[in-house]
Amino acid sequence: MIRTTTATITTRFTIVTKKKGQSALSPSTITSFFLTKSLSSIASFIEPLPSDHHHQHPPPSPLDSTASELLSLLLSRPNWQKDPSFKKLIPFISPAHLTSLFSYYPNLNPHTALALFTSLSQRPTFKPNVQSYSSLLHILIPNRFLGVAEKFRISMVKSCESTEDAQFALNVLRRMNSSNAEDSKFKFKLSLRCYNMLLMSLARFLMIDEMKSVYEEILDDKIPPNIYTFNTMINAYCKLGDLVQAELYLSKILQAGLRPDVHTYTSLILGHCRINDADSAFRVFKVMPQKGCRRNEVSYTNLIHGFCEAGKIDEALKLFYHMGEDDCHPTVRTYTVLIYALCRSGMKMEALNLFKEMMDKGCEPNVHTYTVLIDSMCKDNKLDEAKKMLNAITLKGLVPSVVTYNALIDGYCKEGMIDVAFEVLDAMELNNCRPNIRTYNELICGFCKARKVHKAMALLSKMLDEGLSPSLMTYNLLIHGQCKEGHLDSAFRLLNLMNDNGVVPDQWTYSALISTLCKKGRVYEAHGLLDSLKEKGIRPNEVIYTALIDGYCKLEKIDVSHGLLERMLAENCIPNSWTLNVLIEGLCKGNNMHKASQLLERMVNRGVKPTVVTYSILIEQMLKEYAFDDAQKVFDQMVSLGYKPDVCTYTSFLLAYCNRDMLTEAEDVMTKMNEDGVQPDLMTYTVLIDGYARRGFINQAFDIFKCMVDAGCDPSHYTYSVLIKHLSKEKWLMESTTRTGENVTSINIADVWKIMEFDTALVLFDKMIEHGCTPNVNTYGALTTGLCREGRFEEAWRLVDHMKKRGLSPTEDMYNSLVKCCCNLGMFWKALRLVDAMVGHGFSPNLESYKLLVCGLYDEGSIEKAKEAFCSLIHRGYNHDEVAWKLLIDGLLKRGNVDRCSELVNIMVEKGCQLNPQTYSVLVEGLFDTTEAT
Repeated sequence: MIRTTTATITTRFTIVTKKKGQSALSPSTITSFFLTKSLSSIASFIEPLPSDHHHQHPPPSPLDSTASELLSLLLSRPNWQKDPSFKKLIPFISPAHLTSLFSYYPNLNPHTALALFTSLSQRPTFKPNVQSYSSLLHILIPNRFLGVAEKFRISMVKSCESTEDAQFALNVLRRMNSSNAEDSKFKFKLSLRCYNMLLMSLARFLMIDEMKSVYEEILDDKIPPNIYTFNTMINAYCKLGDLVQAELYLSKILQAGLRPDVHTYTSLILGHCRINDADSAFRVFKVMPQKGCRRNEVSYTNLIHGFCEAGKIDEALKLFYHMGEDDCHPTVRTYTVLIYALCRSGMKMEALNLFKEMMDKGCEPNVHTYTVLIDSMCKDNKLDEAKKMLNAITLKGLVPSVVTYNALIDGYCKEGMIDVAFEVLDAMELNNCRPNIRTYNELICGFCKARKVHKAMALLSKMLDEGLSPSLMTYNLLIHGQCKEGHLDSAFRLLNLMNDNGVVPDQWTYSALISTLCKKGRVYEAHGLLDSLKEKGIRPNEVIYTALIDGYCKLEKIDVSHGLLERMLAENCIPNSWTLNVLIEGLCKGNNMHKASQLLERMVNRGVKPTVVTYSILIEQMLKEYAFDDAQKVFDQMVSLGYKPDVCTYTSFLLAYCNRDMLTEAEDVMTKMNEDGVQPDLMTYTVLIDGYARRGFINQAFDIFKCMVDAGCDPSHYTYSVLIKHLSKEKWLMESTTRTGENVTSINIADVWKIMEFDTALVLFDKMIEHGCTPNVNTYGALTTGLCREGRFEEAWRLVDHMKKRGLSPTEDMYNSLVKCCCNLGMFWKALRLVDAMVGHGFSPNLESYKLLVCGLYDEGSIEKAKEAFCSLIHRGYNHDEVAWKLLIDGLLKRGNVDRCSELVNIMVEKGCQLNPQTYSVLVEGLFDTTEAT
């Protein structure tokens, strides 16, 4: 628990900023909100801010029981190696125990220390680290065991696994090499071999500044560098693409009277390839035999990789098939480089053939090879094949890497198969492969795409629990997800969180916020946000400008939109075709086709090319006015210019013809689409279904519905609305020409779910079955959602009962619709039972549903039930910040329920929930504002 006083809360957390002229919250004000809890307990659910100080290695802690027992054994028993106590202790001894023991007992007999270290190192599960090597060296060197110390200090350098390890080893070796009197017992001058190994270790982590310093230290020690020294320096610079420095060390080789060898030239090939200069790399490659250097597999592979990166795959393959001329054989890396390049270039079959050739020639693929192919298969939506290849890796005894698993997770998430993606995540963790930030980002993206942002937010919590820091991509995905679901307040709170956590927002962060503000009609706020970007050092991109231009177009403020276009051009932000399309659509809707044509001509002169969408917008506007001849002329012009009409273009014609009951012409359009290889989409089928049904051809409409299903195009909520509309109309016509004084033919699509009778749903199911389409979960989901939106819970529940009798189970979305409907009708106890049923089926109610339920229970006086519902949700993996935002701030506080909000805050404290300081600040400010207002 963080011990925090009222004073520290007001200084450590950004609590506030009230309206201009008001003061910040005082400690006494904060305290008054939480009468039942001290501030020190409230602070327990606030995450501590990171320290400003650099992390320092703490002094060694006292010996723990394992290290103490080991020390006692070593000191008291001469034959400790054969002692049963030692054998029992062995599985529990870690490198940290060894470091602790040697550090606290530096006077240990060096023979004993050496024997213990050697004995433990022979165990497969014991891997000494740099700290354990260093602690041993602090015993060996003062006792002048220099021969063995040389061996172990080189082993220490080789054991480095990170930049931190390499820096640690460098510092230890420098202390050995120092002439400082304080360290005289630890003095042991470095040999050239040790220096070279150190350079190689630093090169692994591209610690180039440290390498330069070490090279200078070699010269200061009057040790002449050898070819290995120079090659290591050259290789490091070449990895960074710094050919100037690499060639400087090449000249030093010649000055030292040495000759460049195969490693020197191979590094230079790599260096030229790193700066995408494959031609210069090839010149180095060609000169090697003339310099008496035999090319090796690495020389070939580096150049093949360079050609591939430069897009010269034919040259790469030609070089590959000439390797035998130098008696070189392709390595697993050679094959993998080529397979990756072929996959990236869309030559998937050639990649698989090369993979087969690799296997036939006895070159076993490694995990990276398989990962390249799995990633390629996932991008082609061949997920079953990718999964089989993952299984093949395991059967071969290879261990898939985090990159391998990520490729498969990304593939499943992009196809909306998030449950399967989580199965891969489970397998990953089962195999001790730790997910990284990219793993979580892919899963977050999948949830946001599926409009389940509350589950994406739960993953943010899990990331933090795993010690991972969310990246800019993480926050952008979550902000886009919140915006997609219309939760702008939560999106802006995420923006505040990322700022607090030191993650700098970019253009894409603000593009989502500005776009969503515009879609909600809050265009002036969006414009203000655009104007604020300059002081934030963010240059607006074409996406931001286009969203705002579109917003003003929808408000019919075309002049302002044109002003933004001019500002965009003045700032050298080049409009794209989407910008052009938005403006043309705005002009078309304002019946200003002439200006639209002028704008099109102007943009073309500026290099902005129209697209199929541009012409489709013009065509659609003409068709709305039923100017069929003009629309056909634009269509023919588009085709003559080399543009291929897309499904939207054809659907515009279909809609116009169907609206005029010109079904013959509509059928001709479908024939033309088929001839041009354009597949109908959801809207195409729905328009055609509506067209036939409008003429009274219900059976033909269901024939089109059948074609739609057979084509793998899932009917939408709108498709079912159209069918219900016409079935209702047909039913009413059979009963009477009028109903309650209304004309039956004038059923509005927006009123379908208000007037649908349960029997009409049964007719829909029968018609579907009659035409070979079995009603499925999506069918029931569309109908249930429509009814719930209109507050018709009883009819919706009858449908749920009907589907259960058919062996189908309600989905998570259906349950959420039912819960929301119940809450809107004040049926909170029924909603509570539905939530319990959801949880029992493994579903997670969304937080909007919980907000309505908890607030509703409080409103009707069911206080204990409200608390019970709240307690149940905070243990179900939701992000605690989002719980506070949506239930406490957007729910209870907006309704003025300060006391109830305080109660739930206290519950969160008691349950050990942690909130970000920014959330806590907003919460306290909300409590203050609500109290002040009342």
